Formats: sequence, structure tokens, C-alpha cells
Amino acid sequence: MVASMNQAPISQGSRVQLWHEVVREAEDRSGRALGEERESYLVFVLQRHLQDAYLLARTQALEWLAAQEQIGSARADALRDVGDRCLLIAGLFPGLAARRRVSVDYYIDLGSGAYDEVARSTRASYADLFAQLARGYRELVVVLRAVRTGTAG
Repeated sequence: MVASMNQAPISQGSRVQLWHEVVREAEDRSGRALGEERESYLVFVLQRHLQDAYLLARTQALEWLAAQEQIGSARADALRDVGDRCLLIAGLFPGLAARRRVSVDYYIDLGSGAYDEVARSTRASYADLFAQLARGYRELVVVLRAVRTGTAG
């Protein structure tokens, strides 16, 4: 990886370690401290979904509707994926919203709502995490924007 003149290069460690470092630097730039659980979850999302060749081609509202037809853990997993993808779009690919003639807030509302549904329909420890993610969704988006731009906001 390449670093700017005033930044140390990020070039050693596992993929997870590298993503953690990128996210921590973005937290510093954005002035947001996510805490260990939300930071780790954000790293998980980055690792899991950024290799998805169809990430930007999916229509998240249709994915959300399809999730509503599922039951149990399949429904929770599908809703989690909607929340994850909306998070990445709002934070890393906000231009997609404009091209689709919707606001970034559309993705934020859809994604945080999906996480909230996961929180209300799963076991306690998982529910707690997703309740935190739903409440702090905008904060996660701000950190991702700092990942994207290298600056806060």
C-alpha cells in the first residue's frame, strides 16, 4: 500500500490487521471512536463485502423485500447483509445514491432499519451488537467516508 508523505505506510500484517489499522486511522481523522465491537464489525464488513463483484449492482430495497420473506436465521442473515451493503454504499460509494436518484440518507435509513430488525429478532448477544450498530449507523458511515477520502466528514 502507498502512504502519503506525512503518513507511515501500511504494509505489514494480515488482511484483518491492515483493515483494523485503516479503520483506526479513519476513526482518528473523523474524530469518532467506534469502540472495539463496532470497529471489529466494520472490519468484518469491509473484508466480507468489498470482494463482492455485485455489491453496487444490487438493489438494496429489493434485497430487503426478499429478506422479509425469509424466516428465522435466514431472515436475520439477509437483513444483516442489507445493512452491511447499505453501510458500504453510504460510506464508500455515495455517488451511487446520486446516480440512482436517491439520497445517501436513503441508504442510511434502510441499512440502520435492517440492523434494527436483526437486533429485534435474534438472540441476546447478537441483538445487543446490532442494536448498537443501528443506533450508531451514521457514525459508522462517517468513519467509512474518512476511509474513502482520507479526511473527516
